[in-house]
Amino acid sequence: MKSFEQWHSEEVENSFGLVKVPNHATLLNWLAVETETISDNETNLLLEHQRRLQNHVDYWGEEDLKMFFISPLLLLANYDHPQYQPFTERKLSAKIGDIEVGGVVDFLIAKGKATPKRPYFCLHEYKWVRRSSNDPIGQLLIAMVCAQSKNNNPQQPIYGVIVEGRLWYFMILLDKEYGMVEPYTATREDIFTIFKALKKVKVLIEPYL
Repeated sequence: MKSFEQWHSEEVENSFGLVKVPNHATLLNWLAVETETISDNETNLLLEHQRRLQNHVDYWGEEDLKMFFISPLLLLANYDHPQYQPFTERKLSAKIGDIEVGGVVDFLIAKGKATPKRPYFCLHEYKWVRRSSNDPIGQLLIAMVCAQSKNNNPQQPIYGVIVEGRLWYFMILLDKEYGMVEPYTATREDIFTIFKALKKVKVLIEPYL
């Protein structure tokens, strides 16, 4: 089995016949968040979390960022639901053709209570400085391919996010196509778009429950 950490984006594309699509329509639909609303309480909390990020992001380590910024945003988005749950640090694995892949996903929304059964959304978080062997895009993409395989429905979109310090990269995988946009910056006004997109995930996965 080849772990998620060993994959690079070009290798994922070549191994599974994926094509990167600029301005992917499904991704743009996800990020079109004008209809999503934010309450006054949510706004105040977002600004509080943003101030903390602005003050500490350049000094935080991986676990600090996860504990003090990413987790509060995900809790505020509230993914508790009778038919799906948020999971952290969970293993995913699959055999796709002759290729076995597997690894740990930092954050996952999936059908199931105790264990993830049908994944909808994957989030990976990384330190600022990348090792030469580290390809965050490739690692998230292979995790999304693995999630797609477990669902056994290539027409169900898999949503994904890479968080790298203050930067949030949104991704989509649909059948053999994937898309990615330029990063949103959580220390700026983008934090409201980021949060609305996190909330919109709940709307987008409803048809596939």
